[in-house]
Amino acid sequence: MNREGVVQRRTARVGTGGGGPVEISSGTSEVEDRRTNNELDDMDDLDSKETRLTLMEEVLLLGLKDKEGYTSFWNDCISSGLRGCILIELGLRGRVELEKGGMRKRSLLGRKILLKNDSPTGDVLLDEALKHVKETDPPETVQNWIEYLSGETWNPLKLRYQLKNVRERLAKNLVEKGVLTTEKQNFLLFDMTTHPLTDNIMKTRLVKKVQEAVLSKWVNDAHRMDKRMLSLIFLAHASDVLENAFAPLNDDDYELAMKRVRELLYLDLDNESAKPGTNELMWAVFASFTK
Repeated sequence: MNREGVVQRRTARVGTGGGGPVEISSGTSEVEDRRTNNELDDMDDLDSKETRLTLMEEVLLLGLKDKEGYTSFWNDCISSGLRGCILIELGLRGRVELEKGGMRKRSLLGRKILLKNDSPTGDVLLDEALKHVKETDPPETVQNWIEYLSGETWNPLKLRYQLKNVRERLAKNLVEKGVLTTEKQNFLLFDMTTHPLTDNIMKTRLVKKVQEAVLSKWVNDAHRMDKRMLSLIFLAHASDVLENAFAPLNDDDYELAMKRVRELLYLDLDNESAKPGTNELMWAVFASFTK
């Protein structure tokens, strides 16, 4: 992924008047073990609180046209971006991890994904990917898994790992959560199932959350940012949908938001992953899209 692509603005801007984000419709240590357990507790409680979305669902929602109910036909990045989301979700839920760097301090992209916990997550896509990781020996790198899961590998023996119809399956999840609806549209030569937005409040919250993360709630330190929000920013950019969250901002806020996103994209990811309390798999996925 070309990091420079973040500076291009393709959509019309709408002034906010107030200069802020627009209100729109939208062996580890004991400390590390406790932190991981707390993250798992939070994730296992997904369905017990208000409706929450996975990283994959959030990225898809940012990419969907509200009324039309489909992603841009020109977006060829979202497929691999969604597979990156799946790997990060599995990492944040404690199902997989990145192998240790060893004495030679191998780079993030040279290290393999290892199974950590094979218990089901309750999400069909995540469990399907987890099953593939479990059955694969020897282990594979993050970059290889993104290619396998998206079906973009040259190795015919690995095509069985492809996750098919991911966008449609995620859209159906969002329909079940009441965020989208299902319609049939005719495109001259063919009919297509589309999923227009039905719950404007959910997307409003999502867009506002992304805006605030790089504006009013900016902390200027990636390790102080919420891991899921940091992942959302990286993967939304990799999927070429991040600008959809920033397009309604006024010019000054837009430029500031993009400047801060560039700061994240230009971090030394290997160094960042070596800091205490981090999730190395998350940083490895980032590295696979910013190399």
